Amino acid sequence: MAKDLDELLDEVESKFCRPDPLRLGMGEVPKGCGGLTHSSDRNRAEAKENLRSTETCKKEDDLDSLIKEIFEEPDFDKKPFVSQKVKPTSSGKISIRASIQGLGKSCSPVYLGGSSIPFGIGTYTSQRACDHLRCVSCDFRIVSYNDCMWDKSCDYLFFRNNMPEFHKLKAKLVKKKGTRAYACQCSWRTIEELTDLQTDHLLRWVCGKH
Repeated sequence: MAKDLDELLDEVESKFCRPDPLRLGMGEVPKGCGGLTHSSDRNRAEAKENLRSTETCKKEDDLDSLIKEIFEEPDFDKKPFVSQKVKPTSSGKISIRASIQGLGKSCSPVYLGGSSIPFGIGTYTSQRACDHLRCVSCDFRIVSYNDCMWDKSCDYLFFRNNMPEFHKLKAKLVKKKGTRAYACQCSWRTIEELTDLQTDHLLRWVCGKH
């Protein structure tokens, strides 16, 4: 910036301060710069002001261009999102779209079952034991243990003090093939067959969605 300003001032001085060679050839005596001091200062000041104006305009133009570019950016929010459907493969694998649709579903009805009953989303046509149970009374997630049953000596305080630590709960678990032991912090059950949860009115268990 300083170099450009000096060059501009030198050019102004060469034009306004130095004697005209044509006039020297005609016999005119050069007066030097002494008689043009006031004019030279004024021209120098005007040159500086013009240079500042030019730089200011350039900065404003750059700022306007930047603002224009920002507002010309594509608006992704207004463009509709088109999802690609993944068709099932010939091998029978579940598609990605089907997997996403399966999220957030609840069992209806909610089933409990012995160890021979597979876990999954329970329906009237697909009778599976829910493995996402939660108690609305104690707000604990229900744990379950295959081929086990609860000892008859279990009581409320045992589960209250030991849930959900398996290394503590196993003290009251008894091995029994085909059964499944369920428990939260306030209730516990040993189930052998497929059982609709609605038939046990004492339990406050619900499906926590899959």
